[in-house]
Amino acid sequence: MIRVATVSDAAACHAIYAPVVGTSAITFETAPPGDDAMAERIRTRLANHPWLVWEEQGIVLAYAYAGRFRERAAYDWVAETSIYVHEDARRRGIARRLYGALLDTMAMQGINQAVGVITLPGDASVAMHEAMGFAPAGVWPKAGYKLGQWWDVGVWSRFLSEPVNPPSPVVPFARLIGTPNLDALLARG
Repeated sequence: MIRVATVSDAAACHAIYAPVVGTSAITFETAPPGDDAMAERIRTRLANHPWLVWEEQGIVLAYAYAGRFRERAAYDWVAETSIYVHEDARRRGIARRLYGALLDTMAMQGINQAVGVITLPGDASVAMHEAMGFAPAGVWPKAGYKLGQWWDVGVWSRFLSEPVNPPSPVVPFARLIGTPNLDALLARG
């Protein structure tokens, strides 16, 4: 089941995220943030952007969220996306279904472009993004230092809708929570 995250999902999300922080360059965070910080991230993000979880039998197995790409107002219609899947739940199609629901939710808000930032080589992430319709948009060479080496970062982007002139304001995610349209979208996931 796909649903909107709540702060009570913080420990489960952190349990998925912490091993990734400690053992890989998938994220450039160098220390796990802890349950309280994860709860605060969920709480603050939900005001404007979606944070969704994949749950089976009461257990959160994956989460995906969107957030501001850059702080300037001209970027309001672009959002950066992230997804993390528990290591025991990978290769089951969860990532594509959850990410698809995230992208559809962003489109419902009026966000017209999604951006995925991938530590390279990142073969699995690149393959998933490209299967979801993302295209390469550039590479930042040696953008981050972690685990004793420098890593390149690639940017992939996907238009969710054709930009219009002038654009309508993006709908804050909090205004969509509990609406029939969002509930129906998540139920399809």
